[in-house]
Amino acid sequence: MTIDEIVLEAEDKMIKSEEVICHQFAGVRTNKASPALVENLVAEVYGAQMRLRELAGITTPEPRLILIQPWDISTIHPIEKAIQKSNLGLNPVLDKKIIRIVLPELSQERRTEIVKAVHKMTEDGRVAIRHIRRDAFEHLKTACKQGQISEDERDSTEKEVQKLTDQYIAKIEAHLAAKEKEIMTV
Repeated sequence: MTIDEIVLEAEDKMIKSEEVICHQFAGVRTNKASPALVENLVAEVYGAQMRLRELAGITTPEPRLILIQPWDISTIHPIEKAIQKSNLGLNPVLDKKIIRIVLPELSQERRTEIVKAVHKMTEDGRVAIRHIRRDAFEHLKTACKQGQISEDERDSTEKEVQKLTDQYIAKIEAHLAAKEKEIMTV
């Protein structure tokens, strides 16, 4: 592996880690309805486990309302059960061929719990990025031992990888601050 390949691979993995964190944050409940809140819930239908986004159209016509319209009406009860089993604290209401979910106001205690969960996700993201940095450093050490690069090249590239690490951890921190503000806003 060349130096450029090592750095590019590390940056690519860090970008993907950031995207994972952003996607996880989208599924965290705030006072605003979002299809991401329920789209990854899994329902038992047709003898298989399927995500709600594969079974129904999910819309948010109002800020605190989620509508789920199954493509096959026979899946409406398994979808309802999947929502009830989730630990999101949501109460689905069947309305003929549609499931309505009205988001209740969050209590201060519940907001604090959600913020703690978001902090845990953020820490997992930081750890993932540090693992990527460690792997890049290992590749650089191996390349140096094999005589493919000099020690000076290894040291300068390690500094470059460290800058990337700091940059992506800062991005995750910015996402955390925005999500925390969104959760705590009444």
